[in-house]
Amino acid sequence: MTEKMKIAIAGLGTVGIGTLKLLQKHDALLANRSGRQIEVVAVSARNRDKKRAVSLEGMRWFEDPVAMAADADIDVFVELIGGAEGVAKAACEKALSCGKSVVTANKALLAEHGPSLAQSATQSQAALAYEAAVAGGIPVIKAVREGLSGNALKRVY
Repeated sequence: MTEKMKIAIAGLGTVGIGTLKLLQKHDALLANRSGRQIEVVAVSARNRDKKRAVSLEGMRWFEDPVAMAADADIDVFVELIGGAEGVAKAACEKALSCGKSVVTANKALLAEHGPSLAQSATQSQAALAYEAAVAGGIPVIKAVREGLSGNALKRVY
């Protein structure tokens, strides 16, 4: 198996904790399917002292998600903060400018800044993954891109 994929998660609310739990619960399955072990190495949230239903042991804590997005030790930045402006936007922009792939479930951010984030991703040759923000997380984007690539779709409702 190749080198581990190191992930940082910004935002430890319901979605962030759920994501962390799923990554921990299915780590062997994900590694087997992807050919690469996935490890959450860093996290960030507004309140460090809040009790959470998951262990953060072994993960570095960042007070500043933008600094975490720029950290050389991460490969993928997962933004689950929410909101179209402020730290969510700044952290995604920083990660992309550093050549790190970004995963987000932030509908507001994408609605306001999707094209500019996509352009930044293209320029830095990083991925901008946002399927979790579309259709309640139903994997429709992959189906349209791959399964319907020979069709001339104009709209999806």
